[in-house]
Order: sequence, then C-alpha cells, then structure tokens
Amino acid sequence: MTHSHRACCNSSPARHNRDGEPGSHKFTSAAGNCESNTCCGEVEEATHPAAADSGERHGCGCSHSTTSDEDLTSGAKPVSHESIGRCNDLALDPTSCSPASIEVKDAASSTIIEIDKVDGDDSSLSKFEITLSVSGMNCTGCLKKLERTLDSILEISNVKASLLLSQATFDLEETHILTKDNISQVIEKKTGFTCALIHHTGEELELILDPRVTALGDEWPNGVTDITTTGKRRVLVSYRPRNIGARDLLSDPFFQHTALAPPPTPPSVASGRANVRRSLYLTLISAILTIPVLVFSYSSLPDHEVLYGGISCGLATGVQFFIVGPFYDKAFKALFFSRMVEMDLLIVLSTTVAYVYSVVAYGFLVSGKPLSTGEFFETSTLLATLIMVGRTVAEYARYKAVESISMESLQNPSAIIIEEGGEEREIDARLLQYNDTFKVPPEMSVVTDGVIEEGVTEVDESMITGEATLIVKKPGMPVIAGSVNHTGTILVKLTRLPSENTIKTISTMVDEAKSSKPKIQEIADRVAGSFVPVILAITVLVFVVWVAVGHYIRHQGSATAAINAMTFAISTLIVSCPCAIGLAVPMVVLIAGGVGAKHGLILKSTETIEIGRKISHVIFDKTGTLTQGKLAVVEEECPSESLLALVLGLVTDSKHPVSLAVAGHLKGKGIKAVPVENLESIPGKGIKGTWNGSTARAGNPFWLGVEKRPEVDSVISKALTVFCITVDDDLIAVFGLRDELRPDAIKTVNELRKRNIEISLISGDNLPVVQALATHLGIIPQNTRARCTPADKQTYVKSALETPSNVVLFCGDGTNDAVALAQASIGLHINEGTDVAQSAADAILMRPSLKGILTLIDLSKAFWRRVLFNFAWSFVYNLFAILLAAGAFPGKARIPPQYAGLGELVSVLPVIAVAVGLKWKKF
Repeated sequence: MTHSHRACCNSSPARHNRDGEPGSHKFTSAAGNCESNTCCGEVEEATHPAAADSGERHGCGCSHSTTSDEDLTSGAKPVSHESIGRCNDLALDPTSCSPASIEVKDAASSTIIEIDKVDGDDSSLSKFEITLSVSGMNCTGCLKKLERTLDSILEISNVKASLLLSQATFDLEETHILTKDNISQVIEKKTGFTCALIHHTGEELELILDPRVTALGDEWPNGVTDITTTGKRRVLVSYRPRNIGARDLLSDPFFQHTALAPPPTPPSVASGRANVRRSLYLTLISAILTIPVLVFSYSSLPDHEVLYGGISCGLATGVQFFIVGPFYDKAFKALFFSRMVEMDLLIVLSTTVAYVYSVVAYGFLVSGKPLSTGEFFETSTLLATLIMVGRTVAEYARYKAVESISMESLQNPSAIIIEEGGEEREIDARLLQYNDTFKVPPEMSVVTDGVIEEGVTEVDESMITGEATLIVKKPGMPVIAGSVNHTGTILVKLTRLPSENTIKTISTMVDEAKSSKPKIQEIADRVAGSFVPVILAITVLVFVVWVAVGHYIRHQGSATAAINAMTFAISTLIVSCPCAIGLAVPMVVLIAGGVGAKHGLILKSTETIEIGRKISHVIFDKTGTLTQGKLAVVEEECPSESLLALVLGLVTDSKHPVSLAVAGHLKGKGIKAVPVENLESIPGKGIKGTWNGSTARAGNPFWLGVEKRPEVDSVISKALTVFCITVDDDLIAVFGLRDELRPDAIKTVNELRKRNIEISLISGDNLPVVQALATHLGIIPQNTRARCTPADKQTYVKSALETPSNVVLFCGDGTNDAVALAQASIGLHINEGTDVAQSAADAILMRPSLKGILTLIDLSKAFWRRVLFNFAWSFVYNLFAILLAAGAFPGKARIPPQYAGLGELVSVLPVIAVAVGLKWKKF
C-alpha cells in the first residue's frame, strides 16, 4: 500500500564510525513504500572534512560529505563518489529536495531513502560502473530490448548485457535526475524486467538480525563503510578487511544480535534459478486452468453448452490475464519504449485473437445465435500452457548450462583455522581474515590462496590449471584456492581472501568474456531483430491467402473462411521462433568459456574464440615461454664478495627471470645485499640504481656496452644467457645462465607446423642463445630475432600482421611482452608471468604448458562448427515449421494452433544440446 505523509523531519546527527569518520547516511523505517509531501527539518553537519565545503540541496537542510576513494557505500564501482546526506523521517518536501534524488525501496517492509550531494548547478555528480541482475529475460528479443533501452539513456555508456548470465554492465554518468540509486527503477519501468544492483564492494557480509532487534545503532565499528537493508531482518555490511576482519566484525558488540546469513548464490545462477521457478509456477497455474477447458472441449459430456462454455470462458480469461498478462506488459513496453517488435508480441497477438474470437462466439451462443464454428477456448489456453512449458524447459536448460560451468563452485565453503593457542576451529570461509593460518588435511581442497608455513605434500591443481599432475609443495611455496591436497597435512598462511583469490579472479574474467559479443553475434542479432516483423508480414499473407482459398476455391462462407484462415495465421505467428537464432552464438560462447577454463585456458574476449581457428602465425617469446624460465647460473666472474653484495642489492626486488635466478644463486651462497638507491627497471635492458654515489647498472651486455669484452664474449659464445653488472661503466661481474626447454615445446611446435602455421621466435637474449634454441626447434633463421626491445617485438608483430588475412598469436610471459601481446591478433599470456602482461593479453594459460595453444585452436574450431550447426538448424526449423503451420504442404498436413506453442521448445533445445555437447569433447 502507498501512504502519504505530512510531517516535518526531526533533526538528528549524522551517523559516525567510532573513529570519527562518517558512515553511510542510509537509514531504515518499517513503513513500506511511501510518498512524501512535507518539508525537511535541519540535520546536524557531518564532521568529515569535506562537509564544510558541501552546500545545501535546494534549501534542504541535509548535510553532505565525501567518502574516501575506496567507496563501499553502494553496489556501484565509483570513479569518484560523493556520499549522501541524511534525513531522519520519511517526510521530504518535494519543493526543497529534488524528487529524482530520492529513492524509496521496499525491502520486506523496510524503506531506504538516499539523498545524493549536489554541487552548485553542475548537472553531473559522479561516474560509476553499474552491474545489474536482470530477471525476466527469456529470449534474445528481451536482450535486444534491454540493450536498446540502455543505449537510449544519454547518461549510460559502454553497455554489456548477457541473456545467459541475466546481467547488464554499463557506465553511468550521474545527474540530478538519474542516479545509481534509481537507475534500476528507471530500467524496470521501461522494460518490465526485474532489476537488482549487484554490489562490487571489496568485502561484504550478509547478516540476519535477531527477531527482537528492530534496528542497529548509529555507532558503527571502525572499518565498517555501509550497512544496507536487503530484506526482512537482513542487512548487508560492507567493510574494509585491512581495518577489521570478518570475525572481529561479528564479535563486536554492535553486531551481538546478528548471525551470518547462508552463503549467497552467484547472481547469474540465482537469476536463472528464479526464472525457472517463476516459469514453472506460471506453467502449473496455466495447466490447472487449461485441463478443465480441454475436458469440456474434447469429452462427451451432457449437452450444457452455455454452462460449460461459461466455465471455459472464465478459465480462459484467467489464463489470458494471469499467464499471458505479463507478455502484454513486456510486449507493449518494447513497442513504445524501445521501438521493438519482439517475440512477446507474437504470443500476445496469437493468444488474444483466439481468446477474443472465442468470447465473441460464446456471446452469440448465449444470445441464442451460435456461430457455425463455435468457440474454441481450448486453443488460447492450451497455446498459452504449451508456450509456458517450452519456456520453462528452455529456462531450465539454460540455468543448468550456466550452473555447470560456474567456477565459484570450486570454492570450499569452510576452513579450519589455527588460533593463537594452537587450537583448531572450523569456520565459514567467508569469515577468514588477513593473518589467518588455516589447515588443509589430505583429500581436502585449499580454501583460498596462501603460502605453506608447515608441512610437505602433493597438490592437484587440475581444477584450476587443467594439468592433471601432482605437484610437490613445501614450506614457502604458494598454493591456490580450489587445488586439492593429496598426501600430507599442511598449514597455510592466508595471502588472499576468498573474495579476491584465484577462483574469484578466473570467475570474473570468464564472466566478462561471456558478456562480450563476437562479431558473428551481430549478424545473429540483425537476423533476430528483423525476424518478428517478417513473421507478421508472412502471417498477414497466410491469412489473406486462406481467406481467398476458402471463399473462391472451397466456396465457404465468409465467416467460415475467415475462421479457418485465422487458425493458420495463429499457428504461423506462434510456431516461428527467433530464440534459436539468438541463442546460436551466446550459448556456445557460454559453454566454450567454461570448457576453456577447465582446460587451463582463460578467454578474456569472445573475439579470441571466434578467430582462434584462423591462426596462421605463432610468435613465441623465449625466456619463460618456450623455456621454463627457471634459469640457473652456470658461470660467474666477480672479483670480490663485496661486489656480489652490490649485485644482490640491484636484483633483489626485480621479478625478471634472469634477476630472480641471479638473486637466488647469490642468496644460496649466503651473500647479504647492500642497499641500492633510486632503483629503476628498464624493460628489455636491465636495472640501474645509485650506490655510494656511483651509477650501478645490471642487465644486457649490449645495453651496457661490454659485449666485446673477452670475459663477456666467451660466455656469449657458449650460447648462455649473459647478465653483466657495471659501476660507472666499469665491468665488475659477469654471469652465464642456462634455461631448460619446456617438455612439450618441441611437440607443440611440430604440431603447429603440421597445421601449416608459421612459427617465429623473438627474444631479448643474445643471438647465439636464440639461434641455438631456434635450430633445436626447427625454426628458420628468417623468423628468428635476438636482442629485441619491447618496441622491437611490437614492430615484428606489426610486420607479421601486414600479410593479408594473417591472424597472429603472440605467446609471452614477461613485462617486456605486454606491448607485443596487445599488438597481436591474439595475445596469449603464460600465467607464470606478470600482471602487466596479463592485463594486455586476450587469453591466459593457467598451466605451464604450451599445449594450450593447440587447445585454443581446437576449441575455436569446435565453437565455430557448433555455431554454424545452430544457425543451420534455426533456419531449417523455422522454414519447415512456418510452411507446415501455414498449410503449404499437400494434403491436410498442418500444425493445429493449440499445439504451435511447442515451437520454442522444439527449436531451442537442440541449440542448447549442441552447445552443452562441447563439454564432453576431448582437447
């Protein structure tokens, strides 16, 4: 119920954390949805430093403040965020406070009102990345409607929407009218879908309030950034885990009357499950209402036509309003708001025509002037029921497909922590916090990323990397979430919370790839977009033709001919289905992304899976790519231990494989590093710094200008990787290092060669080393480059791309590969490299195996074959079904209108089955 309040706001202080910082200015009131028509009272000024600079909103006495850059007060990711003022009552003056800046949400009889800051006359507040969970999308027409609606809003940009994930992501430029808080309501109004904001905050806990507690206090614990009501007796607490841990938060007296809520389901899975439940519920209701109508229509019952017709009319009316009703809403919103003619309109037209005609026919029956054709309420009711059956089965198939490739299912829900006294305690994994040590017994999965403190074991990381081999793990070595401990018990020091561990990172990247669209999807969207108007035109043609046939050829009466033609038109309207066309690509993208992840291949872009089959040239980096990156020092020349200490000081913080190898070698000799100032890493060359007022440099001998020195030349001639150190240009040390080839490098290169794929090797290493490796792998000299800087690698990739239709894959692992990774058609990053390279890559190999390149190519080919099959099936089905429904085949072959509702089921299930079949293909 909507209420109107006329009262003034009571003045009240702004809410603060215990450290004096303001918390969220949201509040709750058990009032349901309310409309306000009052004035705002005064509110005490917030104590945040920025509050003094905040003006009032059009005369409203609400104070404002600015949060830190780590804004956790909403589900949006802010570029810059301005927090909200607070009023203590539901009474707000629409003349004082802009109505557009006020949000009222009904969450189980709780109301949240949020007022955003306005600075002067600036129409733009802040920019946010918004992610919405969207329920109610059934087909690609729904997706297109959502995209068009979002694109039509000027404040929204960079729209990405996914039918299968039931999500939409976009950038929102806030204004006084449109904010992150009311955007979901705006989209709901325009589309008819149910939208909910998905939170992006760093850490959150959903808590259940004790029934005796009506509200939490105003003094939030330090580190808590937001408390939002999410449902009846439920609140979502956002906090900074570096300031307060999850267990510390729950043990705080402020939360003494709360309990941890059950673990949340991933939004895409939860949305799919909700869609299935809703569809199943409507299907059952429709079936219950339809069955009596069918009994009255097809059974030999006593002759009470008016009575049975009246009951059938009532039941059909229930179906039309309660089952078909939501289709009316979505169809007309699509027509008027998005200027779209979609599948829902076909459902509305077909069922409405059958229903309205039957009502009219029943009216004639009651008046004693029955029509020759009679009423056929069974057509509209059975049609609606079978449409819902088809949608329910399709929704369930999509839901199970999404659930089956969800990476978050690998997350262990509980952890065994070691407390200060050495006692063990099992807790919910969400309650882990920094500085925790947790125990992993044999045959248990690692709950989150960490470093082994105690114990030796063998770990199976195949769930993450796809590599089904046991890896020996010792103290000091990292373990990743989702890997399975096999032989020994280990104690692990937590390094990443479950919300930021490897599973979460991979899951996020996979979901982002699913939300992107390959180019072929644009073709499918255009076809699906024009499909419904074409079907409407065909339907009109079918109706006209059958009226003419009935009247002029069969010599039927006008009414009889029109009724007969109408049944063919209804069948034609409803049997056609653009959903199969629209799902042909995204369904395969969804499964391919999950299959790739299970084989240790993370696809960050759908374009990668689309063009991977066309790869014609593979360019390899050397160190850490073709080789294992585990360099060992085999030669060294250095006059004194003190200079070795300088060398260690130069390289100790570097992540380059050569520097790591030299640092490990020196530490193994017991050398202690001396401090070096002004350290600077120069990609492709080396490191430089200041030591005792002198310039110390370490790296490539050609960069240092010492390549012709005898001691350097002798190491180069042995095809070793050379690392030199100079002080004020005087050579003080030379190291020769050797790397081991990856075990599968030769096999992978040979397999690529069999597929007529050109192979190149480029490296920053010396020419003799690169040539020796190229000869060993059978790579021709023309495709070999040595002493390459990052710019040289980029230039080489550019030159390879100049060949027409050439699709170039660059495979690398280091920071100096980032430019080449970004330049190539496909950048493939080996996960042992750095985050900089990882961000530039299009795909990531989670396992240290080059076989992932072959997996990418094979997966892309399988993807393409299934997409082509789906397109072919969609075309053949719609052609055959439309012709059959239109009565184009000789004899009496046709689809009765009441059974045409099965069309969606028949057309969509093969598309889903073909896509899901990709899960069982061997790669």
